[in-house]
Amino acid sequence: MRVGFIGLGNVGGKLSGSLLRNGVDLRVRDLDKAAAQPLLDAGAKWAESPAEMTANVDMIITCLPSPAASAAVMEADDGILSVLREGQIWAEMSTTDEAEVKRLGELVRAKGGEPVDCPVSGGCHRAATGNIAIFAGCERSTFERLLPVLTTMGRRILHTGPLGSASTLKVMTNYLATANLLTLSEALVTSAKAGMDLATTYEAIRISSGNSFVHETESQVILNGSRDINFTMDLVQKDIGLFQQIADRHDVPLEISPVLIDIFNDGVERFGPREWSPNIIKRLEEACDVSILAPGFPAEMVDDEPEEPGYEVVPKGR
Repeated sequence: MRVGFIGLGNVGGKLSGSLLRNGVDLRVRDLDKAAAQPLLDAGAKWAESPAEMTANVDMIITCLPSPAASAAVMEADDGILSVLREGQIWAEMSTTDEAEVKRLGELVRAKGGEPVDCPVSGGCHRAATGNIAIFAGCERSTFERLLPVLTTMGRRILHTGPLGSASTLKVMTNYLATANLLTLSEALVTSAKAGMDLATTYEAIRISSGNSFVHETESQVILNGSRDINFTMDLVQKDIGLFQQIADRHDVPLEISPVLIDIFNDGVERFGPREWSPNIIKRLEEACDVSILAPGFPAEMVDDEPEEPGYEVVPKGR
């Protein structure tokens, strides 16, 4: 299958690298051509526009920072929809709004195409090695056509149901990760003020019922001081805002979500939208006049698991 990939940022550049590394016929595009250069040097082809890409591939992947960016790539005069043909797959790998992906999906269907929302989860370090998890919301027949490509980019692939279901579950998982980041920030600062050794505190959490994926990744770059998890505060704002919108549409009176939103709004106001998201801990560091640092922790996360063939995750009872 010939694949086109638009959006070569922190996640997209790594996912497209997995495709190319595994022999996929790949065309790429980004507003910054320099982001594509490593892929072009490795054998990928360049597309001058989304329309040119669509005319020369069987499947188009978008991995962009916002729903507005995806809409622009789809609906511009030289966008994907201008030349989309019957049987082509559009795969939206951005973390986006469920309602917006359904709207664009209807436009794809009107052209005879097959839409799927397939966001990823597990961190940029796992995107680089093809070990990330991928959700896919689409018709089962589309999923089966798409699965060989998804298992090239990720290890665990979950068919979540119809179009839009993957986006709903993705922002839910990002909401949970954000809640965990904020509670870890409070735990680390409180432990430091209570006189606990922070390396020992890290291990106490890691081997206990309080452990989590977020702790084993983001706590490490917090303690290093780099705070570099390849994810910024504005992206957290977007994701937890999307989760709140889903709850609002379904009249769920969330209590914790608005607090998370207020905290990250304050973090963006203080530190800027492009600050690394783990630096939300600076709010408490400044309030308590303490630095949450410890020797021996990495500046960035590296996936130390070998790349393995991907597979479908089947829910219990299926």
